[in-house]
Amino acid sequence: MADGGDGHDRAGHGASIELENLSKRYPGSAEAAVDGVNMSIRAGETVVLVGPSGCGKSTTLKMINRLIEPTGGRIRIDGEDVTGINPVRLRREVGYAIQSSGLFPHMTVAQNIGLVPRMLGWSRARTGERVEEMLHLVGLDPGEFRGRYPRRLSGGQQQRVGVARALAADPPVLLMDEPFGAVDPITRERLQDELLRLQRELRKTIVFVTHDFDEAVKLGDRIAVLRERSHIAQFDTPEAILTGPADGFVSGFVGAGAALKRLNLTQVRDIRLGACPTVAEDAPRHEILDRLRDSGAREVLLLDAHRRPVGWLREGDLARSPVRRTVRADATLRDALEAVLADRAGRVPVTGPDGAYAGVVDVGTLMDSAHALLADRT
Repeated sequence: MADGGDGHDRAGHGASIELENLSKRYPGSAEAAVDGVNMSIRAGETVVLVGPSGCGKSTTLKMINRLIEPTGGRIRIDGEDVTGINPVRLRREVGYAIQSSGLFPHMTVAQNIGLVPRMLGWSRARTGERVEEMLHLVGLDPGEFRGRYPRRLSGGQQQRVGVARALAADPPVLLMDEPFGAVDPITRERLQDELLRLQRELRKTIVFVTHDFDEAVKLGDRIAVLRERSHIAQFDTPEAILTGPADGFVSGFVGAGAALKRLNLTQVRDIRLGACPTVAEDAPRHEILDRLRDSGAREVLLLDAHRRPVGWLREGDLARSPVRRTVRADATLRDALEAVLADRAGRVPVTGPDGAYAGVVDVGTLMDSAHALLADRT
């Protein structure tokens, strides 16, 4: 487990997790809530627990950091049996993010994020540096958000701060219990993309609970489909489950549209992007006309000083229309297809992590890519 002192400088890598015959039985209950779970989770992978309500997935998750004490079995993190160590120490060294963020309302954003480092004895300076680093990591400006209280944040911002707090002490393991379940669909999609970006950078071991199979497919390196009492119906990659469900229970949980769900397995960055002519949004008219003439295109994309897409100008009248939607390069093909179909012109700009223009996707490109993907994996 991690060093808790101020010299804490371990690399941001994950740790393996072994659940060995893990069980939970509540007093007076005729059956166990969780019955003999065996699962091996590799260091640095994201494993998603998915199953019907009441199947025991959240109970299983909470036993990993002993928020719920197991009544049987073992939990090993990087080979260390954590069922015998101080549970308070364990919870400080395993990140935990929940639905509705769980932020303390009487603490500022900085105080919430710095809570665990302070409890571990980090100095004020070291904690302050870590708060700044975490806010940048989750895409929030420290100058704007450091001193805010949770009530002054949107739902999506609260969830980002919750993730920052869970990562603040650089834990090897991050547990996430339906963390995006209480936000609107658009915000949820953005938070999922943000988590994928963070995981590419940090390679933590993430155990993620959801009831949404589409979310599981998008986020998981492997998915554990759970029956009642957390009995494992199938534990495999998203692609393997979509193409070869183990039984009728798994097929029913996957639901209709398995082929379409497979579009969540490929990101926009993995396909060939189109291009369109671009000019600065404050460019003079003659420069825009020259750009259109030289490119042979019918419209030009306006970029701001940071090369972020802000508007379209059409050939002829040069009428300007705003860029209403963009797609990040780490979005899935399904996300991109939904965005493109919602655009009257059938195309949207693609942006990198900093919002800068990276290319364009259109209906034709996406349909060709989708057909090739599905044909290759059938």
